[in-house]
Amino acid sequence: MNRDEADRILTAEEKAETLKALVQDLQMEGRTDLLLHAIGAPLLEELRIESARPTLSRLRITEDFRFILMDYGNREVDIQPVHKAVYLLFLAHPEGIEFKHLQDYRDELRFYYAAVAPNLDPEKLEESVSRLVNPLDNAINEKCSRIKNAFLKMMDSYSASYYIVSSHTKKHVQSSARIWYLRLKLITLPRELIVWE
Repeated sequence: MNRDEADRILTAEEKAETLKALVQDLQMEGRTDLLLHAIGAPLLEELRIESARPTLSRLRITEDFRFILMDYGNREVDIQPVHKAVYLLFLAHPEGIEFKHLQDYRDELRFYYAAVAPNLDPEKLEESVSRLVNPLDNAINEKCSRIKNAFLKMMDSYSASYYIVSSHTKKHVQSSARIWYLRLKLITLPRELIVWE
């Protein structure tokens, strides 16, 4: 290879071909551990989402807060208003929320619940929101479980994993020697697949 060839900038397609050859080499050497280390867990998750994208349906949220799976025959996800409020909260926070910090999202959750259930008694609404954001109450886990079951009735578990409120552990390193993990809950559905009316 002469200097002009070495200095030439590779196209994205050429980079992909080079990467493919290197991946195959590492696999043949049995060094998938190095491959995983080179790619990293965050990119691996992005690749997982990208590979699943063709099997995922767009989720239309109508003006009256019906959840419709557009590419699954316009089937409606059957969940109650409180579940819809929880779902909307997690859709609004793709970075994820720790359950123990739900109290910080109390007003936002109240707003979503009032929007999806405008005729609900305000005292009942407030009681439900209080239970959902209380870290000592199991209400949020029950609601997320109900959301999960609703999607599992409509699709396989692999596809449903993108629509449900699921766990995501993120390593958090502070400037000191302390390391801890954020136990985030989030919806991994790519946001471009959500259609708002």
